[in-house]
Amino acid sequence: MKNLILGTAGHIDHGKTSLVKSLTGVDTDRLPEEKLRGITIELGFAGLDLPGGIHFGIVDVPGHEKFVRTMVAGVGGMDLVMLVIAADEGVMPQTREHLDICHLLCVRRGVVVITKSDLVDPDWLDLVVEEIREFLAGSFLEGAPIIPVSSKTGHGIDTLRAELGLIATDLEQKRCEGSYRLPVDRVFTVAGFGTVVTGTLLSGTLKLGDEAEILPSALPCRIRSIQAHGAKVETGEAGSRLALNLQGVDHHQVQRGDVVVPKGFYRTTRIVDVYLHHLASAQGSLKHRSGLRLHSCTYEVPATVILFDRDTLAPGESAFAQLRLARPVLLLNGDPFVLRTSSPSATVAGGRILDPSPPGRRRRSIEALDLLENMSAGIESGTIARIVSGSLLSGITHTEISARSGIISRRLEAVLAGLLTTGDIVQVVREPKKYISRESFSLLCDLLVDVMHSYFAKNSLKEGISKEELKTRIPARSDGRFFTPCLIALEKEGRVIVEREHVRLVGRKAGTETAQADIHQQILLELEKGGMEPPFLSDLCTSLKITEKLVLEHLALLAVEGLVVKLKSDIYYRPEPLARMAELLTAYLREKGEISLAEFREMTGLSRKFMFPVLEYFDSQKVTIRLGDIRVLRRK
Repeated sequence: MKNLILGTAGHIDHGKTSLVKSLTGVDTDRLPEEKLRGITIELGFAGLDLPGGIHFGIVDVPGHEKFVRTMVAGVGGMDLVMLVIAADEGVMPQTREHLDICHLLCVRRGVVVITKSDLVDPDWLDLVVEEIREFLAGSFLEGAPIIPVSSKTGHGIDTLRAELGLIATDLEQKRCEGSYRLPVDRVFTVAGFGTVVTGTLLSGTLKLGDEAEILPSALPCRIRSIQAHGAKVETGEAGSRLALNLQGVDHHQVQRGDVVVPKGFYRTTRIVDVYLHHLASAQGSLKHRSGLRLHSCTYEVPATVILFDRDTLAPGESAFAQLRLARPVLLLNGDPFVLRTSSPSATVAGGRILDPSPPGRRRRSIEALDLLENMSAGIESGTIARIVSGSLLSGITHTEISARSGIISRRLEAVLAGLLTTGDIVQVVREPKKYISRESFSLLCDLLVDVMHSYFAKNSLKEGISKEELKTRIPARSDGRFFTPCLIALEKEGRVIVEREHVRLVGRKAGTETAQADIHQQILLELEKGGMEPPFLSDLCTSLKITEKLVLEHLALLAVEGLVVKLKSDIYYRPEPLARMAELLTAYLREKGEISLAEFREMTGLSRKFMFPVLEYFDSQKVTIRLGDIRVLRRK
């Protein structure tokens, strides 16, 4: 079955509700006040099945100007509109505003129904038809069928049903791909069941038992039961009118404007970049930082309009803009919206969401306008490349790209693959997938090389910098996981050499100054003079009159060159005394088989401060093995 949403639109008392009843047999005015006053105040709903497996969920909207905000909530998700015009009154103010709203909310197909045709003579009816054609010229309903009907006599109702069936065959059902999203338009309770919400499922498929949440409050809930077209079902598909029985929430916690979505999938926003059209019928220009009310799906929220490249927008003009919202809502790429003034209430503008979670924007930013141009034109590769580029050194995840671009999963994968092949973007994290632009990646690599140059300028005796220390120099706004891909790229480019846990610059030699060479020689001389008991680190600092940091830098370089051996943090030997002690120890153990601490001290003459570090050094070099208080020779 093809599920589509059919909505009414038109001036108050032009017979919308009576028309729906003639089509379906359902009176959508359910409230006592509606019955008493004879007008629609709240949204009404009915179902209509047509041959060929077509089901229309019908949304009947109020026509009174005081209830336009309710009418807008009903238009969201419409596939087809019935613009209702009474034969005895013709085109009226709300007829015009409702048509503007349908246009702004991207309703693109419909029929025009002339109700109360039994109240006028044929000549008058012909004049009304002509007036309507002139009124619709240039609109999305230009050339649409115009069908006179009478809800009282039934005249024209079958013709209307047949026309709706013909149009329905050409309409595409909403996408079942992606995650579900159901804007709530009605909340109530059912005895024994609890909270029930109704709405039009805009995308995806939801299932019985799904764990869900209600945004923007992020209330967790579970879908206990689903009704579609008055019958219980296991799943609900995009394009259907659904009633959901929700477990885990009280009906007082939910209201029109909330959205039922999969738990943890969507994020709300308070800033959106948009394509904005100012209605030609608007009174006066729209100014930068104007305060209006945004209507989209079923919610309404105060919004401030930020014009990117101008200070005013004249009636009939369009531009890119940013809307800053008074509270968080769920908006996605491609969502249509309407902007209305509060006093007097009037529809003045609308458009569609381009970037639902943009980064900070400067007015008149060429980069921002370039991205929005690509988004507006539907240029997928350009859109994704610019989204990634705009993330600068922070990079952006696959999920974030999908949310901002609105590109469906399989298309997104294909476009990303193309950009990776051309080298426009770089994947810097495998899972979860994260990307950065080629320019930003190159800049990050350059920053690391600059860090190394700066580090060696202050540590001229060091051959390399540790990986861990270099990794800490990654800019704070970047991800630490970018470090390894950068290091691999720098090594591949021949700019650095990675040696286990250290990184050094290609072509750089440490310690070439004469003064540094002199310090080298002084340290070696002091260690040689000490012989079997060389000076401690503190003694070297005192005798050479230099800082501990500088002595350690020289000792580290001498150790790399094999000119000194580190036993402890403050004990360094020349290799020759250690080699002599190793020979004495090896000869002794071959003859005696083992050696005690006292015997080693007597053989070498070492004090306890040196004896233990030396023996531990020989253990580490696999000359000896410690067995309690004695050492034995390690067998090769």
